[in-house]
Amino acid sequence: MGRKKKVQTVLEGLLIEKAVAEGKCMAHHGERVVFVEGMVAPGDKADVRIIKKKSAYWIGQAIHIEPSSPLRQAPFCKHFGTCGGCKWQHMRYEAQTELKEQQVKDAFERIAKVPVKQWEPILAAEQTTYYRNKLDFAFSNRRWLTGEEVASGDDLDRHALGFHVPKRYDRVVDIEHCYLQPEPSNAIRLAVKAFALEAGIPFYDTVLHEGILRSLIIRTANTGEVMVVIVYAGGTEGKTAASRVAAFIQERFPAVTSLYLMHNPKQNDNYYDLEAELYAGKAYITEQMEDLRFRIGPKSFFQTNSAQAYRLYSIARHWAALTGNELVYDLYTGTGSIANFVARKAKKVVGIEYVKEAIDDAWQNARDNGIDNVYFEAGDMKDVLTDDFIERHGRPEVIITDPPRAGMHPDVVQLIARVAPRRIVYVSCNPATQARDIALLAPFYEVERVQPVDMFPHTHHVESVALLHRK
Repeated sequence: MGRKKKVQTVLEGLLIEKAVAEGKCMAHHGERVVFVEGMVAPGDKADVRIIKKKSAYWIGQAIHIEPSSPLRQAPFCKHFGTCGGCKWQHMRYEAQTELKEQQVKDAFERIAKVPVKQWEPILAAEQTTYYRNKLDFAFSNRRWLTGEEVASGDDLDRHALGFHVPKRYDRVVDIEHCYLQPEPSNAIRLAVKAFALEAGIPFYDTVLHEGILRSLIIRTANTGEVMVVIVYAGGTEGKTAASRVAAFIQERFPAVTSLYLMHNPKQNDNYYDLEAELYAGKAYITEQMEDLRFRIGPKSFFQTNSAQAYRLYSIARHWAALTGNELVYDLYTGTGSIANFVARKAKKVVGIEYVKEAIDDAWQNARDNGIDNVYFEAGDMKDVLTDDFIERHGRPEVIITDPPRAGMHPDVVQLIARVAPRRIVYVSCNPATQARDIALLAPFYEVERVQPVDMFPHTHHVESVALLHRK
């Protein structure tokens, strides 16, 4: 006899109570906490299939929703719910920002468990669509099919140029119009797809690892400059085909100021270890921030929402309260954008970053802007930021830190506590790890102010800036 199929629990009519971290919502089944995935909103009722049972909580997926929440609105994108981006489109923007602000407060109250002297209202985005300056589109010959398409039994075109379906590396949603990046992003993507199909250039198969065209990366800058990177597989044949696509883009879209080819022979899509070959135009595009100009190359890291990044950096600089006499450490400096942004208010800024190419960009950005009171070093933060490093470069009065989602290594937090700067400005893209790190600093520092910032409208992500003063 075969094993009995495990019957999954379905809870009917759960009231969705609130939004919590990582895009989930929370409900209760009796005394049991249930975290719910899916396009629900606080105030909805949903039938929820339980997919994981822990002793303290359950996790479930909404399989039927009675949309009764006053926070709801009609999604504006036809791909909503499939492509995996913009998962909060079904909620009014004002509701999104309120939920994000509460998420930051929850992190400080439940994880950090430290008092915050002053809560600043969330800094909402002035532009809630077409706000991104970079998108990576995937080519695929395994287009995601809707339920209706599968049921039709028709022989359908399976080519796609769009985004991977969440948790499915082998399926790509073909995007007709994306509301994330300004033009000419949509026009380039649609034209490239049509040209490649007409030219018979094979789209990449992520299962069989066959085909040529893998990715189309489009970067736009607030100066109007545009970069396109064509990532391809295969040998000489692949490069020849990718060059045909590049020539087409160059002819059809003269607004593209920087055009690259990138060969990826690997079985994964990570391109940060690959060489980018300049096909035409300038080697970089330029972002403008006040009187500073930042070079953006094909692999450069730069905040993907330029307008909100400027507002975020302005808060960090203002809260650092620099008089021109301070030594500032900028941890996880990336391409040195914050370091260079605050340098003219400081005596000296020392930036540390793991990625060597980013540090090369940081030095170049400093030279381009005539900034000579900065120093950058590459390496793992916990290995670089040591007592010896501080002895060589000086003890900072101010530390600005902007770590990745995982937050800071405990060794780094301990060293910061020993260094004892007067002020710490902690910029975070993950309030939970920010709160965890601040809890470790709480014996030595008070939290003066916290400012949530919405960098990514229609998603659950929120940035948080915290100002810490030494006790």
